Amino acid sequence: MQLDDLYRQVIMDHYQHPRNQGDLEGDAVTVDLRNPSCGDEIKLQLQVENGMVRDVRFRGAGCSISMASASMMTEAIKGLSVADALHLAQTFRAMMRGEAVDADELGDLEALSGVSKFPARIKCATLAWQALQRAVGPAEHADDAD
Repeated sequence: MQLDDLYRQVIMDHYQHPRNQGDLEGDAVTVDLRNPSCGDEIKLQLQVENGMVRDVRFRGAGCSISMASASMMTEAIKGLSVADALHLAQTFRAMMRGEAVDADELGDLEALSGVSKFPARIKCATLAWQALQRAVGPAEHADDAD
C-alpha cells in the first residue's frame, strides 16, 4: 500500500467516523468559525482546567478535509497543556504552508500533509486549528491568516 493511500484511508475514516463530535456539558470555551470561501463551519468547545485541555468536542459541516482535520485535532490535543496544543497548532499550520516539520510530533495529523499541495484546500484543513487558537491562544495570533 502506498503512503498516499494510507493517508487517504486515515482521512476518510475520521470523516466517516468523527471522534469527539458533539457538545460539552458545563463550562466550555466555544468558538464558531466559518470559511466563507467554501462554506465549511465548525463549532469548537474546549474545557480547560489548570492549563490543560481536559475535554474537547466539535460540531461542523463541510468537506471531508475540514471535518477529518477537526476530528484528528480533537484527538491530538485532548490531555495536552494549552501551550503544547498551541505549539501543535503552529506545527500543523507550518506543514500546511509546505514547511518541513517533525513528522513524529504530528503523528496521524501527517496524513493531511498532501493538502499543502492544494492551496484552495488549506483553509479547509486549518479551520479547526484556527478555532483552537482563537479559543485559547494569545490575542496577537488570533487573526493569523495562512
